[in-house]
Amino acid sequence: MQFLHTVGQHTVPILSLPMRETTESSTSQGSSAPSRGILVLAGPTAGGKSALGMEIARRVGGEIVCADSMQIYRGLDIGTAKPISAERAEIRHALLDVADPYGDGFTVADWLRLANEAVLEAHTRGKLPILVGGTNLYLRAFFEGLDTAPAADMKFRATLERESDESLRALLQAVDPIRASELHLHDRRRTIRALEVHHLTGKPMSSMATQWDVASPRMMRDRTRLVILDWPVELINRRINARVKSMLEAGFLREVESLHAQGQLGRQAAEAVGYRELGAVLSGELRLDAAFESIKIRTRQYAKQQRVWLRRFASIEGVLRIDANVTDPSAWADLVLAQWPDLTTTA
Repeated sequence: MQFLHTVGQHTVPILSLPMRETTESSTSQGSSAPSRGILVLAGPTAGGKSALGMEIARRVGGEIVCADSMQIYRGLDIGTAKPISAERAEIRHALLDVADPYGDGFTVADWLRLANEAVLEAHTRGKLPILVGGTNLYLRAFFEGLDTAPAADMKFRATLERESDESLRALLQAVDPIRASELHLHDRRRTIRALEVHHLTGKPMSSMATQWDVASPRMMRDRTRLVILDWPVELINRRINARVKSMLEAGFLREVESLHAQGQLGRQAAEAVGYRELGAVLSGELRLDAAFESIKIRTRQYAKQQRVWLRRFASIEGVLRIDANVTDPSAWADLVLAQWPDLTTTA
């Protein structure tokens, strides 16, 4: 079974792996090696997903496929907690540094196409693909595919870019009040996309997205195992605060300064937590201590949004939920491999 999505002028498969509806004779397209299935690690930011993925990859011969909407950008390293060079040298990582931070237009469909390719390539090498996901929209798209959505209309976007935030909100309120109520006044990227979808289809974006958003997630891919790391709010908030502190100590401000010296970040990259705040520090609009607090607050808010997604993912049949409050991280890999011992072998 295969779903198609149009990216630019090209139609590409977005679910090119065997689906549950296929017969046992179905094989992964483009791969001559037996499939070892797919492992997906989900959880809140700063929750230990990357370390768990590395440990499992070491033990079973795996490759990491990154599902993070900001780690795709070249140069956004410290502030996105991107795996360091030593980790990338030890274990192959896909979907890092695949997009230009000074440009725009990288979509969920673009990520999904690259993720499919990375999974197939890992299977070709006899490796277990391990998706490590901080962007849960990416993960749901990976599980289910995407409905066909209109491609970007760059000329129309350029017209909207000249409008103020208040004007954009008024325009969206007129054609899609539901979507307008869901977006922050200053979320220009998503506001413009909603206006663009209405312009191209004549339908409000909210009506097109409702069924996919509200329905319980479904696992459409065969031999795909999902792990969710569950963290109590108080504990994950402490980990977030500690991570932000370590990022600043590691040179986060210097990284942002270097990026700004090369040009103005695109709208999407500029939305990465911390990059906007530290940019304001460099321009003299914000003190460093205030930026530090703002970054912690935004990161905790992001973790709260992630928990909403994770509660939905928990309804997927066969999911393994690890209670981080009672289980030591050193035991997580053992739990996963005990649950699915076949992950260590080919089909």
